[in-house]
Amino acid sequence: MDFREEVKTSILIGDGAMGTLLYSNGIDNCYEELNISEPERIETIHSAYLDAGANILQSNTYGANYYKLKRYGLEDEVSTINRKGISIARKAAKKKAFVFGTIGASRSIRKSDLSLEEIKRSFREQLYSQLMEQPDGLILETYYDIEELETVLQLARNETGLPIIANVSMHEIGYLQNGIHLNEAFQRLGELGADVVGVNCRLGPHHMIRSLEEVPLPKHAYIAVYPNASLPDYVDGRLVYEAVPDYFGSSALKLREQGARIIGGCCGTTPKHIKAVKQALGDLQPIKEKEIKARHIEIIEINDNDTTIGLHEKAKTERTILVELDPPKKLGIETFLAGAQVLHDAGVDSITLADNSLATPRISNIAVGTMLKNQVGTNPLIHITCRDRNLIGLQSHLMGLQTLGLEELLIVTGDPSKIGDFPGATSVYDLSSLDLISLVKQFNEGLSYSGQSLGKRSNFKIAAAFNPNVRYIHKAVQRLEKKIACGAQSFLTQPVYSLDQIEEVYEATKHLRTPVFIGIMPLTSSRNAEFIHNEIPGIKLPDDVRRAMAAAGSDPVKARTEGIAIARNLVDAVMEKFKGIYLITPFLRYEMTAELSQYIRKIDSERFAEVTAHD
Repeated sequence: MDFREEVKTSILIGDGAMGTLLYSNGIDNCYEELNISEPERIETIHSAYLDAGANILQSNTYGANYYKLKRYGLEDEVSTINRKGISIARKAAKKKAFVFGTIGASRSIRKSDLSLEEIKRSFREQLYSQLMEQPDGLILETYYDIEELETVLQLARNETGLPIIANVSMHEIGYLQNGIHLNEAFQRLGELGADVVGVNCRLGPHHMIRSLEEVPLPKHAYIAVYPNASLPDYVDGRLVYEAVPDYFGSSALKLREQGARIIGGCCGTTPKHIKAVKQALGDLQPIKEKEIKARHIEIIEINDNDTTIGLHEKAKTERTILVELDPPKKLGIETFLAGAQVLHDAGVDSITLADNSLATPRISNIAVGTMLKNQVGTNPLIHITCRDRNLIGLQSHLMGLQTLGLEELLIVTGDPSKIGDFPGATSVYDLSSLDLISLVKQFNEGLSYSGQSLGKRSNFKIAAAFNPNVRYIHKAVQRLEKKIACGAQSFLTQPVYSLDQIEEVYEATKHLRTPVFIGIMPLTSSRNAEFIHNEIPGIKLPDDVRRAMAAAGSDPVKARTEGIAIARNLVDAVMEKFKGIYLITPFLRYEMTAELSQYIRKIDSERFAEVTAHD
């Protein structure tokens, strides 16, 4: 049998799910490891799909790469598991079906978890292992990230002349998660050498049919479709797929009408579903022409009403002061609002609002930010952590912020829950800070995470965190450059307490065009200084600073005076090198950061007057 000749003239039947079928039978661990420990079980499933009418059997190797197997302590078994997967499928096929080696995607919704170089190394190991067993072809499946699929497809095509099926997965009808239309994805994959381009997983037959209605027959490849059985239900703590095989079979006829040359099944499908597909299609031949449904292109509205200058733009040319004032831990907002008014009157450009800092619950910063905007007249900078919200919650949160006109954002990872008031609470971290920065940038292009149009573009200004309190600052700056590539427009640092460190940060970042706001937090007592020095990771106070705070003793007035004096000294150094200053209010003592803000404005005013006088 020759696959390329067969697919030219026939509709081939793919097999169905492996993982969800094992899951439905009570197995909930590494499915690929069964190639070694229970090969007979895997062979039985392959045989059932062959008997149901499948012309293509996929090896049980979807997640058999280094990073996924490492979760189970099996990273040294990559070659063995992949080779066994091919040989088991070969044995079950009995020369009656094609055997394709399956390689699944490595990236999940957190794109930053694995770099392309890491993906390449892992992919090569899995690819070479499978090629040693001489499969009839390869199937690359469940790729939400087109960048990853294009990368590995090129690698595979450079290494082998075997037939390759390249399947993307969609979040939304007709679109990949980065907004690329399915037709464009097919064209790109075909040009890179895929023999067959297709879709699998996430969506059921109905939505895949609708997606293909807008896709012409590819010029360089054929189409494969592997729908899920249905949307899953959640029953007694387990995912259950309930689509009946007859519906799946009748859907195969509609998929054929959309040009599918290979029709199989993904999550929730069983040999019964594949048998229904085989019976429905019978000896029908593939179509050679199809009518294309006009694609509905939604116009993304640009908000021309936004005339505000972002803090990042202002900090490029003139002094810009940010002051962090944590929302209250208890109900009652009066003292907080009074402090915010004092800071506003002191001339700060924005009050920044942390998002449950130190994993301690506070009044929602989106509520407080709205009050500041409406009652105080300040433009707040809202922190967003990755810790507290999953991807659904983050997207909803962003839409709410845009709706309220809260457009200045600081994207941070967020302190882990175990250090806060509820150490047993779950830290979510669906996205890393890099991923969330990219998502906000995508919002500014009018697209949601799934690639669906938002109807209009958001106007977010994106700040990110910078920790200079590290051993090797050049590595921290490399991370800044990654954040800039993702969309960061400015940076706020953790507090610094050393004049030498200010100089070091300047030298390390002066090549960047992205403004850096240097963090300064006035000390309130010797005990406060010792806590920061000894218990806050990465921050070390100079000896002279600690001695000065210790000399103030337990007198709160002297301690406050000394803390302000140290902060002023730092401010003087920052003003020589940076336009942006980020004052962090300690323990809601807003009078300290208000005094520092007034000091900064006074110095700038005096310098301006001096320059004007000379002119």
